[in-house]
Amino acid sequence: MLNVFVYGTLKRGFPFYEQGLAGARFLGTAQTVEPYPMLIAGDIYGPVMLDRPGEGLRVHGELYDVDEADMPTLDALEGVGSPGSFRSTLLVEGDLGRVEAVGFMKAENWLDPIHAGPIDDYQDRRFIPPWERD
Repeated sequence: MLNVFVYGTLKRGFPFYEQGLAGARFLGTAQTVEPYPMLIAGDIYGPVMLDRPGEGLRVHGELYDVDEADMPTLDALEGVGSPGSFRSTLLVEGDLGRVEAVGFMKAENWLDPIHAGPIDDYQDRRFIPPWERD
């Protein structure tokens, strides 16, 4: 089992939750110990967190206990394997105290165009999921 920190479209009430985390155990809310830059970017208005600890804001999200066998589904939803999309390990703290968790990061090539940011709590509803794209 892995601790997985989600901050955007995988959170409860957002487009990828049902496909990715509906069967995972919710461990509570959390925020990054270090600040990170999180922006709304790209033609699909996606939340993008850059792997630059110490920059930006402390990002708020949700922590889940995820079976390793389910990680390929999350990777696919997050575009892991595409250029500039990857997993990283980060420290988060919240309902369970301070723990290490897997987080999904993007590189600068995902930032064109930038629509908003830096932000600390993703609540934007402009994201265009794959099933609604042309």
